[in-house]
Amino acid sequence: MTAPFRICFVCTGNICRSPMAESVFRARLTEAGLDGLVEVDSAGTGGWHEGDGADPRTVAVLRAGGYEHAHTARQFQASWFDRLDLVIALDSGHLRELRRLAPTARDAAKVQLLRAYGTGTAAGAMAGDASGPVPAPAPASGSGSGLSDDLDVPDPYYGGFEGFEDCLEMVETASDGLLAAISATLPARTVVTARVPDHDHRRAAQEPQQPQEKESA
Repeated sequence: MTAPFRICFVCTGNICRSPMAESVFRARLTEAGLDGLVEVDSAGTGGWHEGDGADPRTVAVLRAGGYEHAHTARQFQASWFDRLDLVIALDSGHLRELRRLAPTARDAAKVQLLRAYGTGTAAGAMAGDASGPVPAPAPASGSGSGLSDDLDVPDPYYGGFEGFEDCLEMVETASDGLLAAISATLPARTVVTARVPDHDHRRAAQEPQQPQEKESA
């Protein structure tokens, strides 16, 4: 039996962006009929929130979008690289930190930016990312070989509820491209086209009470 493809989404505290990406991408896999072939989880580069649930605003946005969600925060460990096929960073700071943490160059190549797979524009990733196990698109002409903050999913933690809605939209767009990239690495007989949810009909979520300030997610 073929081992599942394993992917981990990583942000700072594992309570806002990465659990959001985990829930969205798991839904995409189910829609595509690939949930039995790909395993998804998430983590944070820091351990401030280990054992906590997701931020209430993340939960509200996911519920409004029709996404199932159950989450306990945890910190990413270097030892996980050996069992993971792809590590998805939510912003360029996470990308750099995770690549420094990687035990080998092969492990470092597993780390990619989420929005490199789709931003709704022609934006690209690092020039060297094409060597990874699931290559991200090459940079657009003239974009250079450095990291671009334009590919970050901004941290919504210290802002208002709208920031979480914007974050979800970015995650949804990039998830479609990531699904296509991963599907291309799986056996051809398993690949089907995922349905794209009609986000215009997302139920409006009411803004929950702001949590007490603590470390960023």
